[in-house]
Amino acid sequence: MTRGEKNQVIDALAVRLSENDNFYLTDISELTVEDSNSLRGVFHEKGLKVEVVKNTLLQKAMEKVEGKNFDELYPTLVGSTSILFTESGSLPAKVIKDFRKKFPKPVLKGAFVEESVYVGDDMLDFLSSVKSKNELIADVVALLQSPAKNVISSLQSGGQTLVGLLKTLSEKEGN
Repeated sequence: MTRGEKNQVIDALAVRLSENDNFYLTDISELTVEDSNSLRGVFHEKGLKVEVVKNTLLQKAMEKVEGKNFDELYPTLVGSTSILFTESGSLPAKVIKDFRKKFPKPVLKGAFVEESVYVGDDMLDFLSSVKSKNELIADVVALLQSPAKNVISSLQSGGQTLVGLLKTLSEKEGN
């Protein structure tokens, strides 16, 4: 690969890294071609974009990206590395866990999810349970709405009780 081709790869990776808030670094080496194709098929079905990358080119691309700090991921860039780009922070972890019920790989090397860095395969369980920013915002909104709904419901039901009570009292006074 010429220097110009390498620079094109670095630039393309840097663009993808800057545009994506979530990506996973995995090791899928030692999988048979059939198993690797099966894994790629599962990734494709779930909307995950997977690409095998050269570690040195990936690190140079990471260094080019402004506003994101990937320093903690540099030590993971050894051996075979595949990068998964995703919109969901937890989906790749779930897919990997499910795939590993039958196969020993892929192994999670590291992940960049919602501006946080996670290093090591032992983070897989945690990452599979991580909620996205939008899911967390929806949870907070639901929690904030809950007390207001309770107050309104109480006022509405209490209002009917009050009307009934006043009607009964007025009927008694009339007799």
